[in-house]
Amino acid sequence: MLSWALAFLIIALIAGVLGFTVIAGTAAWIAKICFIVFLILFVVSLIAGRRTTPLT
Repeated sequence: MLSWALAFLIIALIAGVLGFTVIAGTAAWIAKICFIVFLILFVVSLIAGRRTTPLT
């Protein structure tokens, strides 16, 4: 997943250099969606990690 984040970062940087055309808007939209998805997955993993039963 980190490779996807880096790929979208590179796309956003290239689009910014090219003058914030339609590509930049699309890259920003995709980055916003990825951020929300990763945030939800992070919270779920925190909650799931605390519910593990201890090994006895």
